[in-house]
Amino acid sequence: MIRIILVIVGLVSLAIGVIGIFLPIMPTVPFLLLAAICFANASERLHNWLLSHPIFGPPIQDWNERGAIGRNAKWLASASFVGSFVIAMLLGFGPLVLGVQAVCLIGVAVFIWSRPDA
Repeated sequence: MIRIILVIVGLVSLAIGVIGIFLPIMPTVPFLLLAAICFANASERLHNWLLSHPIFGPPIQDWNERGAIGRNAKWLASASFVGSFVIAMLLGFGPLVLGVQAVCLIGVAVFIWSRPDA
C-alpha cells in the first residue's frame, strides 16, 4: 500500500514539475527531486527511468552528486521571485504579507545562489 502511495505522489510531483517547465511561478527541480525520492522507495523501474531521462535526469543527478543547481535555473528562479513579488504588489497585498514574502524569497534566493553551479 505504501509503495502505491509513493508511486502516486511521485507521479503527481513529476506532473507538477513538468508544469513548472512552462509556468515560471512553479518550480521544477524540487518536484523532480521529490518524484525521484518517491520512486527510489517504490519503483526501481520508474526511478531509473527518471534518472536516465534526457531532460529530467541531469538536474536530479547534479543535485544528488554535488548539491548543484544550474546557472540558468538560478536566473529563472530569481526572475520568478521578482515576478511573484511584483504581482503581489500589483494585487495590493498589505505590507505584512509583502514583508513575509520578501523574507521568504530572499532566503530561498540566498540558498539557491549559494549552491554550486551545475
